[in-house]
Amino acid sequence: MSQAKSYFFSGVAGSGMLPLALILRGQGATVAGSDRSLDQGRLGAKFEYLKRQGIALFPQDGSGITSAEQTLVRSAAVEDTVADVVAAKRVGARDMKRPELLSQLFNAAPVRIGVAGTSGKSTTTGMIAWILHRAGRDPTVMNGAVMKNFATPEALFSSALVGKGDIFVSEVDESDGSIANYTPTIAVVNNIALDHKSMDELRALFRDFIGRAEIAVLNLDNEETAALVMSTKVRTQTYSLRSGLADLHTAAIRPAPDGISFDVLEKFTRESARVDLAVPGEHNVANALAALSAARACGLSLKVAAAALVGFSGTKR
Repeated sequence: MSQAKSYFFSGVAGSGMLPLALILRGQGATVAGSDRSLDQGRLGAKFEYLKRQGIALFPQDGSGITSAEQTLVRSAAVEDTVADVVAAKRVGARDMKRPELLSQLFNAAPVRIGVAGTSGKSTTTGMIAWILHRAGRDPTVMNGAVMKNFATPEALFSSALVGKGDIFVSEVDESDGSIANYTPTIAVVNNIALDHKSMDELRALFRDFIGRAEIAVLNLDNEETAALVMSTKVRTQTYSLRSGLADLHTAAIRPAPDGISFDVLEKFTRESARVDLAVPGEHNVANALAALSAARACGLSLKVAAAALVGFSGTKR
């Protein structure tokens, strides 16, 4: 949907904006942007990186928006009074919020993996990206954090991947309600806890999110997420650190100074595999189970997916 279009990102250096700009640029769109940090002389390395990707940079004074053919994309931090927004209105350019654009790109992909939950989204998204990448599926990925495995001296801010495969993996956010805009093929929900909205609002948002999916990946160790298993009509792929009732569960969790390892068992096929993680903590075991479940839902074998997790080095803000 983006190849013939021109986008201007106001707040382009933001953690949610930069990867989206990179994805559009990688898909062939013309992309430019502005940022307060650029005007203040901060984050120089980030802006140099954006320029190397072919993204033109302007002061946040409206000078970069000159045509109705452009689409202004802005983060929640960019108010109506910002000069870029005023300029877009003056020339008749479309004014689009970041979540709207991301959901449109996501929903246009043939296979869509949406990663939701109160915590662990960025790490789980990075794990899924690493598994699919190593398995040769070449996904497009939108993450709110830098994925260390994909960082190079030429790509220090690797919070996005532009792949040629048919899979789009993205974090989705319940805090602003934009989760309602996504239609996932595979809906991953790590956990649900009180945050930003009331529990009744959160329950409705997550229930509707998985209700639009073909497969829901759900954590049985979280009470709220486990309750969704009973209420949804879509196919589920469940996981748990210890419950044998889950489709994927663990055994023999072994903490180590430089990470953690565990055995993963699949309930119905009775397959098992060893997973060696280079990131510590049982919370990362849970994130790994979510990622393995999503990979299985994509058709990867458990052994291939587990082997692909080796070397995952985490995410960073």
